[in-house]
Amino acid sequence: MSAAIPDGRPVAADGPIKVWMIQAFLIFNSILMLYPIVIVVLSGFKSTAEIYSTPFSLPASFEPKNLVTIWEQTRFPRYLLNSLIVTVSSVTTILVVGTLAAYALARYRFRGNELIYLFFLSGLMVPLKLAIIPLFIQLTSLGLIDTQLGLILVYTAMGLPSAIFILTGFLRTLPFELEESARIDGASEGRIMWSIMLPLARPAMVIAGIHNAVPIWNDFFFPLVMVQTDRLKTLPQGLTIFMGEYNTEWGVLFAGLTLAALPITIVYMALSRQFISGLTHGAVK
Repeated sequence: MSAAIPDGRPVAADGPIKVWMIQAFLIFNSILMLYPIVIVVLSGFKSTAEIYSTPFSLPASFEPKNLVTIWEQTRFPRYLLNSLIVTVSSVTTILVVGTLAAYALARYRFRGNELIYLFFLSGLMVPLKLAIIPLFIQLTSLGLIDTQLGLILVYTAMGLPSAIFILTGFLRTLPFELEESARIDGASEGRIMWSIMLPLARPAMVIAGIHNAVPIWNDFFFPLVMVQTDRLKTLPQGLTIFMGEYNTEWGVLFAGLTLAALPITIVYMALSRQFISGLTHGAVK
């Protein structure tokens, strides 16, 4: 059985039911995803004893004792600063180098173009963690072990393949007539890239940035292997100091996890419009 909409096309009568089922599923999935996050945030206001006795209830009080403790009595601010330095530097380098490489691969045709592109894509197939032993030896010979620069270079190498893949695919969808018109008007190649192409590629750059910022911010493996000095530790590595062999301050740990997730959450919320725009680019004409 079907009905008609104003333009005369038939529509299934069970359409609203399907929409309702999809919305119900999305609401259920949202609750399923957000519930653990809510538990972590609420646990940041509880004592360890309260977490053990009533793990899923509201805290007895919302006094920020754990937040004050982790901020004033630990090196959490230093770990936060280290994570910011490493993440911002790595993502900036990935975007600058990746955008230049992707622009050349997408907008210019030259011998070996596809071969170079496939070379970068091969980095998506081999996890960098598999090469940790030769990588450690190489960084040791260069004097980059136990340095932030060593971490930044590793993260840059790890993030470039995905950034080039995303940016190249996006830049190839842009019409070549834009460049031709600019060249007729006398614009240089650098001006064309900076003033015309990069503003159009901003959604793809946001996707590449967030795609790399989240795993870099949350990474525990490479700082654990390459950083031994306490003042150089990043947040995931620094938060392990609250987990003792015989006792763990769970309330303080959950408060630290909440503060650690806050910066990257704020960045995503601020850039969510451009992130969704980049994901849906080309889906609707």
